[in-house]
Amino acid sequence: MGKKLLIQDDKVPGIHTLEVYRQRGGYASVEKAVKTMTPEAIVEEVKKSGLRGRGGAGFPTGMKWSFLAKPEGVARYLVCNADESEPGTFKDRYLMEKIPHLLIEGMITSSFALGAKTSYIYIRGEYFYVARILEAAIDEAYAAGYLGKNILGTDYSLDLYVQVGAGAYICGEETALLESLEGKRGNPRIKPPFPAIAGLYGCPTVVNNVETIAAVVPIINMGGDEYAKIGVGKSTGTKLISASGHINNPGVYEIELGLPVEEFIYSNEYCGGIWKNKKMKAVVAGGSSVPILPTDLILKTAKGEPRLMSYESLSDGGFVSGSMLGSGGFIVYDEDTSIPMNLYTFNRFYHHESCGQCSPCREGTGWMEKIAHRIVEGHGKPTDVDLLWDIQKRIEGNTICPLGDAAAWPVASAIRHFRHEFEALIPKTAVAH
Repeated sequence: MGKKLLIQDDKVPGIHTLEVYRQRGGYASVEKAVKTMTPEAIVEEVKKSGLRGRGGAGFPTGMKWSFLAKPEGVARYLVCNADESEPGTFKDRYLMEKIPHLLIEGMITSSFALGAKTSYIYIRGEYFYVARILEAAIDEAYAAGYLGKNILGTDYSLDLYVQVGAGAYICGEETALLESLEGKRGNPRIKPPFPAIAGLYGCPTVVNNVETIAAVVPIINMGGDEYAKIGVGKSTGTKLISASGHINNPGVYEIELGLPVEEFIYSNEYCGGIWKNKKMKAVVAGGSSVPILPTDLILKTAKGEPRLMSYESLSDGGFVSGSMLGSGGFIVYDEDTSIPMNLYTFNRFYHHESCGQCSPCREGTGWMEKIAHRIVEGHGKPTDVDLLWDIQKRIEGNTICPLGDAAAWPVASAIRHFRHEFEALIPKTAVAH
């Protein structure tokens, strides 16, 4: 059993309440931070920990915090990105639903470190019931003196708000999220300036994922150096994984980074193997936007080494033979899965969720959906597979935000590794024109 730092108490009755959460050591990081540490010391501990963003990008959190501009007399903001819209990902929802005070504690400690006096949790519209859980927990935190004026008798004050979005995938992109939070249409901004310079209301802002902010709690409690001892290489600490698909034990698991992928899939402690005694065909390791890998490449790298659940190991080989840890949306497919049909489902999603601001994404995602639909319906043309390949190349790297890349990578990897399945669906009598 690997070490757990975030959801070890998820089965404790009443853990969603302040009383039980405090009985389990809750809010110790707030006590330690605001009473005994400077904001600079907290940032330094997060740097030492090696914590990387758990929302998908994997950027070093302490470094991101250190970029925050601090002009005199200008407000700073911390915004929690709880717009968990990546298909295959549901670990943030689980954490907020089961242990809401962990996120709130992380928000307080992190806000103190960043000098934010007002902070926001931006949560996706479909999580409306989770927003109510968070608001109830926030009310408890205010009543106990962990939020509001002069927290725990110090001169630090913080107000925390929950803002519910309207269910747009694009608002998971941090600048689109900020636009939405300001009451505007959720379109990504052109960068620079980056949010650290001009974010919410034009002020310096840090946007972090739910799990990232929650991880600050054990880092401050145990110290950055101790946290860095968990994991492997530059992939330090633990990671929440949303496991779904054709497995015996779907659910949310907290793993130590560096766990072998094969152990994660087949161990009864985790996924419990492939359902119905079938064989595995492929895995999407980090949510729908990362490249899909066939069985041989998800279990071993191109060098023949065991593939690990880490940022470096999963990306080994680039997109030719590797993938990404991403948000940890781990989707497993059995031998009977149609990869073209799965890709068509993804294509539909990205076409629907494109904000339409960039023409390569706006036009390209719709075009790819039409072609994929044509192929799976048995009306494909001999040139369609190459056309799909050409379109995704013209989208990748040519959009304001990463949604274009997210739409292109699944297409490229599906064709790269499973081209034969697409070609098998094209009628022998089809004419190219």
